[in-house]
Amino acid sequence: MNTAATKTAASIALLALLGFGTVACSAPAESTESKSDSQSAAPEEVEEAPEPVDLTGEWKQTNSNTPESFQSATITGETIEVSWNSTDTKSLYWAGTVTVPENAATSFTFDSVNDTSKTDSAMLASSDPTKTFTYADGELSYEVTALGTTMTVRLEKQ
Repeated sequence: MNTAATKTAASIALLALLGFGTVACSAPAESTESKSDSQSAAPEEVEEAPEPVDLTGEWKQTNSNTPESFQSATITGETIEVSWNSTDTKSLYWAGTVTVPENAATSFTFDSVNDTSKTDSAMLASSDPTKTFTYADGELSYEVTALGTTMTVRLEKQ
């Protein structure tokens, strides 16, 4: 057998195999590209950050024992004032800070720091240094202790 002819045949066979290998290797890459093209044509789902809850406004107690006696709150910016209300009177119960977490969505808690410049002279005001408020599904709640009895007050935005 001729060595030159064998080398030529081997070279042709090698080139043929390389050609088939290149085609075979490139075929999946083309299908992958076409898959990624079809995937990129689909709209991307972008998860939006929840809007922080706006507590600003007037709030009124929903779980009062009588309609003539209830608590109400006014939230303005970063402050809250809670009052005892009855037929002809309104007395300060709490004055403090409001801090809504940036990622607040449907529920969160915040600790309000007592503004003692307002509550120290109010006869029916809480003397607690802080009060924990909970916001959940449109309701603001906190605990009140008076005359040895503790209850959870629930407020709804008016």
